[in-house]
Amino acid sequence: MKQILIIGLGRFGRHMAQKLLERGNEVLAIDIEEERADAAVGMINQILIGDATDERFMSSVGVSDFDLAVIAIGENFQTVLEITVLLKDLNCKYIVARATRDVHRKLLLRNGADYVSYAEREVAERLAIKFGSSNIFDYLELTPEIGIYEIAVPKKWLGKNMVELAIRTKYHISVLATKKQGHIFPLPHPEHVFEEDESIMVMGTEQDVESL
Repeated sequence: MKQILIIGLGRFGRHMAQKLLERGNEVLAIDIEEERADAAVGMINQILIGDATDERFMSSVGVSDFDLAVIAIGENFQTVLEITVLLKDLNCKYIVARATRDVHRKLLLRNGADYVSYAEREVAERLAIKFGSSNIFDYLELTPEIGIYEIAVPKKWLGKNMVELAIRTKYHISVLATKKQGHIFPLPHPEHVFEEDESIMVMGTEQDVESL
């Protein structure tokens, strides 16, 4: 269980808080607007109304006691940057912030953020890969170079196993799981025979997956 601070109770902040609570974490949320705080009362037990750019107020919160702080504000970059710098000055252990532009992401990382969510871009890229490729059903980015892809089993693989196909050597990807009738089977045995009615989860570069 982690102690997590959420700053901003817009849609992103509320969804983040809800998921964190569902996973057994303790969440304290802060918002400057009473109306947004009231709307989240049924979802989050601990909510403070205050200005997260106010050093005195944030000092009283005990920022350094939290394992993680999420700045869930996306519409005002200046505010996000000010809060990031303040959290860093108050010895926050780990800071997650939002950005809508590449330049904002770079500035946040240079000024104290440990991780920057580029939500709109991440969703757009995922959908572009998912719907722009005939044999890719889903996609999760791990790094700018490496991702996990759910793809159709290549026709030339049908009736063969991973040993016969020498997948890692020949295709430079790793098969993490197979999926059949909505069920996922992780870490398939090297002698698993690929079938037409299943898909596979593979990890590799976009170039290698597209080539396959």
